[in-house]
Amino acid sequence: MHSSGGGSGGSRGGPFAFLKMIDAYPKVNDDFFSRTVSGGFVTIIASAVMLILFLSEIRLFLTTNIDHKLVVDTARGETITISFDIVFPKMPCAWMSVDTMDISGNMHLDVDHDILKQRLSPKGIPLTEAEKHDVHDTKRVSFDHSDNSSCMSCYGAEDHEGQCCNSCDDVRSAYQHKGWALGAADHVEQCAHDEYLESVKESKGEGCKLWGSLVVNKVAGNFHFAPGRSFQQGGMHIHDIAPFGDAEMDFTHTITKLSFGPDYPGMKNPLDGLRVKSKSQGGKDASGMYQYFVKVVPTLYTSLKAPNKAIHTNQYSVTENFRESSGGMGRSLPGLFVFYDLSPIKVSVSEQKTSFMHFITSVCAIVGGVFTVSGLVDAFVYQSERLIRKKMEMGKQG
Repeated sequence: MHSSGGGSGGSRGGPFAFLKMIDAYPKVNDDFFSRTVSGGFVTIIASAVMLILFLSEIRLFLTTNIDHKLVVDTARGETITISFDIVFPKMPCAWMSVDTMDISGNMHLDVDHDILKQRLSPKGIPLTEAEKHDVHDTKRVSFDHSDNSSCMSCYGAEDHEGQCCNSCDDVRSAYQHKGWALGAADHVEQCAHDEYLESVKESKGEGCKLWGSLVVNKVAGNFHFAPGRSFQQGGMHIHDIAPFGDAEMDFTHTITKLSFGPDYPGMKNPLDGLRVKSKSQGGKDASGMYQYFVKVVPTLYTSLKAPNKAIHTNQYSVTENFRESSGGMGRSLPGLFVFYDLSPIKVSVSEQKTSFMHFITSVCAIVGGVFTVSGLVDAFVYQSERLIRKKMEMGKQG
């Protein structure tokens, strides 16, 4: 009976006996445990360390990481949208023009598309509602020449016999074609009621706010805000500042915004919010050219929320310079000039999050690592205590 029962029990326990043999976590009877005060301190410290590291790992798991990669920019035939919002508190809107040009030969003079302007009082208070910056508004002439047979003089600037200049703008164009300065034009009959000259006189002392966007080729170039109408003469870019006479041109400015593409989360444009006052020379405000040399870096931003809708934009760095307009014929043109160049390297910015499996692996590593180290510390403290006690007992016996 006994042998029969033992045989059946052994057959049922065969597979479980094998599991006992491969148990990597052998159990110790409670009677063999020895709990110590030092072990309690080590347990508290280890638990606190594990909790802190666990919370830190959760924070990292919930945080979106930003990854940056550098690649060669192989794009061709693209354009860049330049957005700006600039305030000139001491330059009237009627006095300024906006020009763009690049090394490919593309040039836009007196740009007026997608640009708005607003006249400001000397104290910065808006005088008018925002309106489109249309350079042709001041080219209409109220001087009536409805008689088609009239042919008025070009005042010596005729290219051929019989050329007619029936408006102030015609006279100005003829002078520009010759490379001459028209000056105050008080002697020109066609300019007696020219709206451009009238607006120049009426707006003296005002300020101007200009904002909008420019679409340019993705090549090196520049855009600038300068006084007077611009034109091309003999391969040179010229601004006609004769109508302003000896008036001081103070290009003190505030760049509220200047970007070379759409913004993405966390993007910072170094010129946003920049305020520049005119330089003082001998107690007098100096007129001159404010230059910004910009290095544009193509950037591709990919978001986790919309991975298929990447944002193509541009970051930039900038260096500033000021050139004072000295007197004489060779003086530099006052204004605000932005010279930009393209980097051949594109920055790929992408949002990334830690995977759940990586999170679990890190948590296990934290728990196991702290538990193992704390066990080693506890064993060292325990053995040290035993060794000290033995030496003390031996000393008493001796």
